[in-house]
Amino acid sequence: MPTRPLPTEYPAYYHRYVDAVEGDDVLEVLAEQTDTVLQFFEGLDEAQTLYRYADGKWSAREVLGHLLDSERIFGMRALCIARGEQQSLPGFDENDYVIAAMFDERPLESILDEWQALRIANLIMFQSFDDEAWSRSGSANNKPVTVNALAWIIAGHVRHHLNILHERYFPE
Repeated sequence: MPTRPLPTEYPAYYHRYVDAVEGDDVLEVLAEQTDTVLQFFEGLDEAQTLYRYADGKWSAREVLGHLLDSERIFGMRALCIARGEQQSLPGFDENDYVIAAMFDERPLESILDEWQALRIANLIMFQSFDDEAWSRSGSANNKPVTVNALAWIIAGHVRHHLNILHERYFPE
């Protein structure tokens, strides 16, 4: 079963994501985030989803798209490593991905549907892993990482961006 990863299980630049996850049950956090993300974005109108808090920053909709891309990539990394992949998995440039995806041109509902389906699929995937799969280590972007750490990174990455949306885009 997953436990909070040790700093040796992932690159140091993911530390802020792992630290952002509250509690000790990452599967519970991943499940709860499904509703949290949907409720947050369903509470925004069209103009709000296109809002950027500064020039050169992503729109709120692009932030959601970035969460979608990252969810897919981190989930794929977890699957590959759980299955014993020994090759280093590719990195990605999140800014290039957001530009290429043109999320502001897509209907919000479409992005939310895709994110929800992917999160549910990733959650089911993580729940299917045995202890051996959870402890497997591999390499992504030429850096060592465990399956366990990737689950925490996914959850913390979403928490990080939700915090940014609340603090910089839509402060109360």
